[in-house]
Amino acid sequence: MEFQFLPIKITLSIFFLVLFSILVNLFNSLILKPGRLRSKLRKQGIRGPPPAILLGNIKEIKKTQTHPEVSKSSKGEEPISHNCSSLLFPFFDQWRQQYGSTFMFSLGNIQILHMIHPDVVKEIITCTSLDLGKPSYQHKERGPLLGQGILTSNGAIWAHQRKVLAPELYMEKVKGMIKLMADSSITLVNSWKSQIESGGGVADIKIDNCMRSFSGDVISRACFGSNYAKGEEIFLKLRALQEAMSKKVLASGIPGMRYLPTKSNREAWKLEKDIRRLILNVVKERKEASSEKDLLQMVLEGATTGSELGQDAIDRFIVDNCKNIYLAGYETTAVSVTWTLMLLALHPDWQERVRAEVSTICGGQLPDSDMIRKMKTLTMVINESLRLYPPVAVISREALKDMKFGGIHVPKGVNIWTLLVTLHQDPDIWGPDAHEFNPERFSNGVTGACKLPHVYMPFGVGPRTCLGQNFAMAELKIVVALLVSNFSLTLSPKYRHSPALRLVIEPEHGVHLLVRKL
Repeated sequence: MEFQFLPIKITLSIFFLVLFSILVNLFNSLILKPGRLRSKLRKQGIRGPPPAILLGNIKEIKKTQTHPEVSKSSKGEEPISHNCSSLLFPFFDQWRQQYGSTFMFSLGNIQILHMIHPDVVKEIITCTSLDLGKPSYQHKERGPLLGQGILTSNGAIWAHQRKVLAPELYMEKVKGMIKLMADSSITLVNSWKSQIESGGGVADIKIDNCMRSFSGDVISRACFGSNYAKGEEIFLKLRALQEAMSKKVLASGIPGMRYLPTKSNREAWKLEKDIRRLILNVVKERKEASSEKDLLQMVLEGATTGSELGQDAIDRFIVDNCKNIYLAGYETTAVSVTWTLMLLALHPDWQERVRAEVSTICGGQLPDSDMIRKMKTLTMVINESLRLYPPVAVISREALKDMKFGGIHVPKGVNIWTLLVTLHQDPDIWGPDAHEFNPERFSNGVTGACKLPHVYMPFGVGPRTCLGQNFAMAELKIVVALLVSNFSLTLSPKYRHSPALRLVIEPEHGVHLLVRKL
């Protein structure tokens, strides 16, 4: 009898040993490791809000976001405030006042160091060491949207992406796509004219979806050429994936949340599989047919030169860069056009100045690359719009090894957050009108706009500058130039000003404009 129970005893012993090992590892990763990281920072005089076990400071953040303190005008309407930092991150304002500009906080078991001193920021954004990489939590949580190759700390893939998609190469591609951008803009112009005619001379248009349709048409044709219809299907699914991922941002650090079959997780998993399948199907069709001179072909040629990475890495390289093109060339461009038009509707004097410049330079013709390069006033307006409403609110990095910035030792595993929206509207850097729309500050370019030009980085700065910068700026200039030269824009009474963070900063309730034909 004793012999018969021996296997059961061994099985139970193994089970409890494994269970004990799992519990020890969990205790280490959830309690001990975060505590050690915080202790190392605390010894350097860095403080922060005390975290709750497992959740960190997530409850405090949600509470502040759920009950924003927004002043009302005498008519009960929300005033137009461009102070995105306070609107989106009121908890950071509180913590900066309480703990100083450098402090620590937690999202679950993720330990984050908030650093915003301009000199320290310069060190961080110009750091080329692969020891400072994209955060691992983004690799796990946002990798499905942005691409794991884009986010990973794998130096080989990151270096290969920068080599293949070099800015000068990208610029040559952009020059060949100016007509494509202009044609898509004309389609949008004609659509608005039809709405105005049916509306009796004025149309109340919610422009967000219009801008996404325009941007989606441009990027689908630019990226997928004759397969642009399938490109539009891919981008619609990527948009849905972005919305699903934005619901999970604060839950990134809660242990095990990304593995649970919640509704948002199941939705994200399905969309990720569909997107990968659609992209690789287009790639297969492209390889079987004649090549086209579009962005997808450039990615494919880059993938061929990286054959030493292996087939799985090549497929990931292709899928990831298509995702990256979506976020850089589709979503961020669409939302940037939306904010720019809202600001021009709010400031008719600048709207008229842009209109006069476009008329002088283009003379009734469609803009070309030489023309858009001469549009100084429009460039100033777009730069100011990107200053007030940068698509990306936060730059985040993770110390993959022990590092040092601004005299502070950053332990391995600590994430560093730098708030673009705060730097872009710091009165000490931009002057007392930092929260106001004043394109004139860019009359002498970015270097003359503020005391510290390196803090202006809507497209990033230094070695990690967005490769889609030239594409996005050309697209922005062309569509705004054609819309302003054809229509008069004013804010609709339906417009409710409420910037929201959904991976990019976008209008929570959309932008309604009253549009009249000139």
